[in-house]
Amino acid sequence: QVHLVESGGGLVQAGGSLRLSCAASGRTFSSYSMGWFRQAPGKEREFVATISWGGTSTYYADSVKGRFTISRDNAENTMYLQMNSLKPEDTAGYYCAAAGTAGWPRTREYQYDYWGQGTQVTVSS
Repeated sequence: QVHLVESGGGLVQAGGSLRLSCAASGRTFSSYSMGWFRQAPGKEREFVATISWGGTSTYYADSVKGRFTISRDNAENTMYLQMNSLKPEDTAGYYCAAAGTAGWPRTREYQYDYWGQGTQVTVSS
């Protein structure tokens, strides 16, 4: 079992930045590939970014490529999402997830075993 808690969401103006964190507890954090998803009101949850267990490989949705950076600190059991040049369309609840089995890249919800409760990001125009 892995328990995930997101933080760092908030209200920011377009063009601004936010850094989300995902703190993990439970089983060995470094054994899991990790990912970020987001869900806007009235829309399905969508993939944002994923990072391999060792942090050497990353993969992004086209909509965030070049603006968002995913990273992790296995010593601190924490994953991050640095979000720059934010746009109003980035407004959503952001969720972190952990995947305990092999496969790369993981861009689908069903490929993840554990989920956090989410943190809200609102970007004003």
